[in-house]
Amino acid sequence: MPIKINADLPAVNTLEQENIFVMTEQRAETQEIRPLKVAIVNLMPTREITEVQLLRLLGNTPLQIEISLIRMEHHNYKHTGKEYLEKYYIPSSEIFKNKYDGMIITGAPVEQLPFEKVDYWDELCKIMDYAKKHVFSTLYLCWGAFAGLYHLHNIQKIPLEKKLFGIFQNKRTTMNDSLLRGMDDLFPIPQSRHTTVNESDVLARPELTILAKSNEAGVTLIKSNNDREIFMTGHLEYDTNTLANEYWRDKNKNLPIELPKHYFENDDSTSFPNSTWRSTAHLFFSNWINYYVYQETPYDLKNLEN
Repeated sequence: MPIKINADLPAVNTLEQENIFVMTEQRAETQEIRPLKVAIVNLMPTREITEVQLLRLLGNTPLQIEISLIRMEHHNYKHTGKEYLEKYYIPSSEIFKNKYDGMIITGAPVEQLPFEKVDYWDELCKIMDYAKKHVFSTLYLCWGAFAGLYHLHNIQKIPLEKKLFGIFQNKRTTMNDSLLRGMDDLFPIPQSRHTTVNESDVLARPELTILAKSNEAGVTLIKSNNDREIFMTGHLEYDTNTLANEYWRDKNKNLPIELPKHYFENDDSTSFPNSTWRSTAHLFFSNWINYYVYQETPYDLKNLEN
């Protein structure tokens, strides 16, 4: 089944070329089915690219999903035009008028700032607080994960000596959680970040469970015990060439950047990398939508309770 999005959204053309089933609002209205309502709080500067990456993964499920793209109202967007945002995104204040089956809060290039110095921090905190009662399951990615762990569970982010950058193997710490159903004991996750969390701080929170960790990347996947909050410190949604683009972007600006680890063949930055995480990404997002959202969310969202 398809994802339901605005027919004019530029991501539609890319998704249709990849044979991702996209349904327009007009066609969706002819189907007697309640689609899952998923909100995406897209904080990435590469906004249109992130749309495609996430919609590609959400579209690989047997369910109809109605997507709402959310923009922060108290933020000056430098990389996306006002007209685009107003046409395809709804302001964050609209979230509070609705309930959602699922929500995704993305990463953002602000991780070296104190959370309180981020210009939309108060706005984001209101969204995270609202999601606790009015969203059935929320997926926090990269900086979004650190923001959620800090605001919701008082877990501090820890600055790294140098950027964690590359593809890192992760070992699952449980065999029985449905979020990891069908996944290998070891699985890769792309990482591009300057911060981490201490495993001991997570273990000290009885309401949280660690699902996966890495010898090189630390704790990478955490959930709340009620399955309503998922925190992933990496970027399973990344395209094959995303890390290469980030590397060359910083290299061309003469910024300090090392080759991403376990990524380029023979560490040759002129070669085109291969994706080793694509199947993991599709399975992870499919499991989240199926087991954590669809099979548990109430049919009538009016009945959604904390």
